[in-house]
Amino acid sequence: MKHIILLLTGILCFSSCKKNIKDSAIQAPISKTIQKPDFTQYVNPFIGTSKMGHTYPGATAPFGMVQLSPQTNFEVMFNKDGSYNKETYEYCAGYQYRDTTIIGFSHTNLSGTGHSDLGDFLVMPTTGDLILDPIKTKENTKGFYSTFSHKEESASPGYYKVKLKDYNIIAELTATERVGFHQYTFPKTKDAHILLDLVYNVYHHDDKNVWTFLRVENDSLVTGYRQTKGWARTKKVFFAMQFSKPFKSYGHQKYDSVKYDGFYRRFKQEENFPEMAGKDIRAYFNFETQANEKINIKFALSSVSTAGALKNLEAELPAWDFEKTKLETQQKWNDELSKIEIKTITEADKTTFYTALYHTMLSPILYEDVDGSYLGLDQNIHTSKDFTNYSVFSLWDTYRALHPLFNITQPSRNNDMIKSMLAHQEQSVHHMLPIWSHYANENWCMIGYHATSVIADAIAKEVGDFDKKKALAASVSTANVSYFDGLGDYIKYHYVPEDKSHSSVSKTLELAYNDWCIAQIAKSNSDKKTTDIFLNRSEYYNNVYDPKIGYMRPKLANGEFRKDFDPLDTHGQGFIEGNAWNYGLYVPHQLEKMVKMMGGNERFSQHLDSLFTMKLEDKYIEKHEDITRDGIIGNYVHGNEPGHHIPYLYNWTGKPHKTQERVRMIMNTMYGPTVDGLCGNDDAGQMSAWYIFSSLGFYPVTPGSPNYAIGSPLVKEAVLHLENGKKLTIIAKNQSKDNIYVHQILVNGKAINDITISHKDIINGGEIIFEMNNIPKINP
Repeated sequence: MKHIILLLTGILCFSSCKKNIKDSAIQAPISKTIQKPDFTQYVNPFIGTSKMGHTYPGATAPFGMVQLSPQTNFEVMFNKDGSYNKETYEYCAGYQYRDTTIIGFSHTNLSGTGHSDLGDFLVMPTTGDLILDPIKTKENTKGFYSTFSHKEESASPGYYKVKLKDYNIIAELTATERVGFHQYTFPKTKDAHILLDLVYNVYHHDDKNVWTFLRVENDSLVTGYRQTKGWARTKKVFFAMQFSKPFKSYGHQKYDSVKYDGFYRRFKQEENFPEMAGKDIRAYFNFETQANEKINIKFALSSVSTAGALKNLEAELPAWDFEKTKLETQQKWNDELSKIEIKTITEADKTTFYTALYHTMLSPILYEDVDGSYLGLDQNIHTSKDFTNYSVFSLWDTYRALHPLFNITQPSRNNDMIKSMLAHQEQSVHHMLPIWSHYANENWCMIGYHATSVIADAIAKEVGDFDKKKALAASVSTANVSYFDGLGDYIKYHYVPEDKSHSSVSKTLELAYNDWCIAQIAKSNSDKKTTDIFLNRSEYYNNVYDPKIGYMRPKLANGEFRKDFDPLDTHGQGFIEGNAWNYGLYVPHQLEKMVKMMGGNERFSQHLDSLFTMKLEDKYIEKHEDITRDGIIGNYVHGNEPGHHIPYLYNWTGKPHKTQERVRMIMNTMYGPTVDGLCGNDDAGQMSAWYIFSSLGFYPVTPGSPNYAIGSPLVKEAVLHLENGKKLTIIAKNQSKDNIYVHQILVNGKAINDITISHKDIINGGEIIFEMNNIPKINP
C-alpha cells in the first residue's frame, strides 16, 4: 500500500517492552495439552446466558482484563421518547442465548451485574458489499450482523467458536490477561472486511461516547482509544490492534455531526487517511482472501496509553500461534479450577459446580499494565508497588460470599484486591473506600460501604499482609462522609429517616453491619475507643424495628414509624430490592439478638417457614427488574443477594435440619447445567459463590467472623488444594439425593457439636466428614 504512511512512532521499540514486567499472572506454565485431570471439560460458559443470568460465553483468562465475547444485539438504553428501554436490561452482558444474530465481538464485558457498561471495541468480520450499520442501514436493508446457530457454536474456558452463516466465516476467540486473540477463517473473496465498531456500547445511549481516536500506524497496526460516559462517568480505554496480514485499504465513517474540524478539512479523511477522530466512528479494513485463509488479530488493552497497550501485546502475545495461546489459557483455567476437586451424585451437579467456580473468577479483573502502571480513581497514572491492581468491585453483592470464598481459594489475590481498595480510598476526593467501582471510576451503585466487610473478613481469617492501621483509617474515614447516601442522617438520628432518604431501612441495616465490621478492624488494631464507637453504631438496627408488628419498618425523622406500610411490597417501603419479610432479616452480626427480638426460636422459625411457603403476588414485585419469578421460592428471593443468608438462619432457632432442607432444595431448583441454570443475576460471581460454599456444606453468614454456618453438602467428596500447601478433604458419608440431613460432623476425627465450623478447620487442612441421613436429626 503505497499511500499508507509508516509511522515510526506507532511501531515503538518492542525490545524495550519486555523490561520491568511485574505481573506474575502471565507466568503460567506452557504445555501442549491440558494436564489431566481436565476440569475445564465440566464448565459450560452458556449457563446463565438466558434472560436473567447476564453472563457471557466468550474468551477470557482468569480475572483477565480482556473479556472477549460475542454481542447479539444493539439495544439502546432509552426509547425515542426518552423513556427507559427495558430490553437493555436483558443485554447486561451483551449476549442473549435466545438470539440468532451476532453483531460482533467486544473486548470488555461485565458478568451478571444487572446494570451494565463496557462493550468496548466491537470487531466484526464480513464479506461482500461494505456495510457499516449493525442492524439496519439508512435504506432499511440488512446491517452487518450475521445469523448463527447454536449447533455451530461452542465455548469453553478461554475459547469461543462460532460460524457466521451470512459470510461463511469461522470465528474463533481466545485471550491472555490483557490481549484478545481473534482468528477468522474466510472464504475466497476479493471483498473481505474487518470492521471496528466504536459506536457500539453495552447500555448505549446517544451521549455515551465522548471521543474516539485512531491511528493507522502501518499496514497492519492500528492504535487508539475511546472515552465513554456511562455507569463509569469518565472511562478511557486504550488499544493496539495488530493484523496478521496487511490490509489493502481502509477507512471510516463518522456518525456525529462535525461543526468544526480546523484545517483537517483539507483532507479526504474517510478513506486511507491514517488518523480518525470523532464522537461516533466505525472503521473498516479491507482484504482479499483465499479459500479457508485465516486472518488473526491481536487486540491489547490498557488503561494508561497506546504505548502501554503495545507493551502488553508484546509481553503477553508476541507470536501468532492461536492454538498455543488457547492451550496456555485453558491451562491457566485448569490450574484454577483444580484447586477444588469434587465427586458428585450426578454429572450434572459437577457441571453446575465447576461452571459456578468458573464464574467466581471472571471478576474482579486485573487492571494494570505489565509494568504495573494503571489509571487511578484520580485520573492520574499510578504504579502498583507491592500489589497487583484490580477493578470491578460489585461490593453490595460480592462481600457476602465471593470475597469470603477468595479467602479460601484465592487469598493472595484477595490481599491484592484489598490493597487495590485501599489505593482507591487514597485517590478518592471523598476519602472513601469503593462502593461499586470499575475502570478507575466510582459508580455509587447500591448502598452501604462493604469494602469494610471484605477487610474485616480477611483480618478475622488472617489473610493478607495489608496495613491494618491504614485499613482502619480508611474505613473510619468512609463511615463519616456525611453527604453519602443518608449517612449523615444515620449518624445524627441513629437510623436513616425515610422522609430524608429512600431505602431507609435497608440502608440502616447494612450500615449497622458495616459498622460492626469496622469495630472488628479496630479491635484487631487494639483501638478500644474506635471499637466502642462502632459497636455502638452497629446497634442502630434496633431503631427501625417495630415490635408492635414484628417487622423492620421505615421511620420518619420525627421518630414515628411511617403509617403507610406494606411489609410484602418491594417498592417504596424502605427497602431496596426486597421487602420487610425478607430484607428485614438482615442483622448478620447479632443473629441471636435478632431472633430473640423477633419473638424467639419458635416464632422466628415459623416466620422462615412462611417465607418459603407463602405466595407473593405479582403486584409486589412488578416494579423491580432484579426480582423475577425465576428466583423466587414463596417470598424468599434467591435470585437477589440480600436473602442469601436466610436459609442458614434456622441454625439459630435450634432447627438446623430445616437449614439443611432449604439449602439442598435451593441448590437443586435454583441452579442447573442449562442456559437458564442461574435463577437471577450472577452479580459478578456472588450467586455462584453461594453455590460453591453450599455445595461444600457451609456458608459465611457473617463475613468478618472466623466462622461458617453449617448446611448440607451436595458433593460426595471434595479436595481443596490450599495456597498454603495444605489439603482439606471433605467427605459426605452416605450421600444421596434423599440423604440431605447431617447427623454428625467430624473435624479430623473430633465431633463438632455446634452450628458453625471455623476458618481454621478449613485452612489448616485435614479431613471434615459429614455423616448424612434421610431422617432429620432433631435437637432436644
